[in-house]
Amino acid sequence: MSHSLLALVTRSSDADEARWLTHLRAAMPGEDLRSLRGMSEAERAKVDVAIVANPDPADLTLLPNLKWVHSLWAGVERLMAELQGFTAPVVRLTDPELARNMAEAVLAWTYYLQRDMPAYAQAQREKTWAPRPYVKPSQLRVGLLGLGKLGGRAAERLREAGFQVSGWSRSLKDLEGVRCHAGDAGLAALLGEADILVSLLPLTAQTRGLLNAARFAQMKPGAQIINFGRGPVIDDAALLAALQSGQIRHAVLDVFAVEPLPADHPYWTAPGVTVLPHISAETDRDTASALVAKNIAAWRSDGSLPETVDFAAGY
Repeated sequence: MSHSLLALVTRSSDADEARWLTHLRAAMPGEDLRSLRGMSEAERAKVDVAIVANPDPADLTLLPNLKWVHSLWAGVERLMAELQGFTAPVVRLTDPELARNMAEAVLAWTYYLQRDMPAYAQAQREKTWAPRPYVKPSQLRVGLLGLGKLGGRAAERLREAGFQVSGWSRSLKDLEGVRCHAGDAGLAALLGEADILVSLLPLTAQTRGLLNAARFAQMKPGAQIINFGRGPVIDDAALLAALQSGQIRHAVLDVFAVEPLPADHPYWTAPGVTVLPHISAETDRDTASALVAKNIAAWRSDGSLPETVDFAAGY
């Protein structure tokens, strides 16, 4: 067993930490992994790698010989915001299973909008028998904001299902069968052509409030929105106004500025909003643990690390 220790650092419950410890230890039996909560000062001095999920930054300062950090989450914007001045490399989770889960969710909730399920749910509440015209996937264009690993896989699933697909990213991508855009002009073009807009964007200084009143006005009247990226990418007041005016017909929201969504938030009761409890693509403990174990083993072997987070870019 390695003389060095690994620390699990989270703000999760003891029960959730225990579940992670079970999965991670099974994936790396040659490592000595412990929760930071139970470590002595001498043990903390032996830690060279921290595995983290929403850690308290102050906890990481308790590890004087920390070499690098492996996040159990794909999203790291909160980590970046809170670890100002932190110098150790941070590796975020890049799990193909997460991309599969997200692509599945994007397709499922795109179907939800394509088949007018919100309207049928409302008709049931009103006890109204109201068939609606069928619209084929090939008649709809889905616009994806974000064409990284998650967006690329989602685009593939949407194309297989027969939807027209456009995508927008920071730098221009080239994906088969996808109309790709980049930059401000590209964003305006995508917004203007999308029947259903799907945001998979991380939260950065550039994406915060990106979808605001001006951007909603650029969209097709009656367009629909899915947000599976980060809540603050959307200006909530602007979206509620766009829904009220009919500029936006429906919004499926899985992420919010404050989670859980407060009971008094207008999204709960706003017509045209489907609220989900951040379930679009949960981390798979087995595949995540296997990836973390692989990355730590590679570093032990030859000092190599996967791509690390760019603190300036925020991901």
